[in-house]
Amino acid sequence: MASVLPYGCFTHAVVRGIPETFGKVDNEETDKVESGETTTDLAKAQRQFGMLTGALRQKVGLQLIEIPADPELPESWRIEDVAVIQGDTALITRPFKLQRRREAEAVRRVMSELNLTVVEMGAEEGGSAGATLEGSDVLFTGREFFVGISSHTNHRGAEVLADTFRDFTVSTVPVCGGTRLKDICSMGGPDTIIISNSDGAKKTLRMMEQLTDHHYEVLTVPEGAAANCVYVRGPSKVDYLLHPPTEECPDSVPAFQKLTDYTLLPTACSEASKLGGYLSSFCLLINRKPYF
Repeated sequence: MASVLPYGCFTHAVVRGIPETFGKVDNEETDKVESGETTTDLAKAQRQFGMLTGALRQKVGLQLIEIPADPELPESWRIEDVAVIQGDTALITRPFKLQRRREAEAVRRVMSELNLTVVEMGAEEGGSAGATLEGSDVLFTGREFFVGISSHTNHRGAEVLADTFRDFTVSTVPVCGGTRLKDICSMGGPDTIIISNSDGAKKTLRMMEQLTDHHYEVLTVPEGAAANCVYVRGPSKVDYLLHPPTEECPDSVPAFQKLTDYTLLPTACSEASKLGGYLSSFCLLINRKPYF
């Protein structure tokens, strides 16, 4: 087991702006949740993005690095998908959609500027051939990785992640209650998993519990969108939880209020959720100095 910082300790958040092409994705290339005649409100999405980044910077106290929006990359706001970061290593992933792989270029530059060790997964030949991996299918608990096998992430992608982070156990689980693993669960703090109350999510959780030797507390929320939260122990050593607000998930707020030692930060994400995105989709969290 690697020696790691206390779970959730971060100093920086890397985000990418909402492009004017937000929501304009070829339906033939999208998930069920993204298909059809979904209508998004660009101005509202940009406001919600501003509220999220403001919370990370002004309330949590993280240093914010914002990559400019790129209208040629309509899904690039989903920055979580293109890198998995643990310690001083950043694995640049390979999203399932070919057109999304260019999103990694700007993220790679930022990782290098932060002096992270950048590991490339992008080679189409050799050991990575055929591998796909998106960060929204990766749950790091502070002790181990769970990788959701989905339409976005395959077993070969999980193997590349395991090769990169060899000090940690990496277990694969099917995504039974959503399109990506973080659709149905997220970390709500050290040793606490927040999970949807759906039957599929419960099935995935049971498999996770069978694969680990560690006992995690489980916080179950009745609404699917509430299962994706962002936990940060900020530089001030305060525990923060960004979660969907009452307007989006009214029945789940009492569950969050059980976390009495936390500072709860309701953060709207309704426009991104129309496209299958959630709070964690918007940010890569990094620690660039030690905690004692």
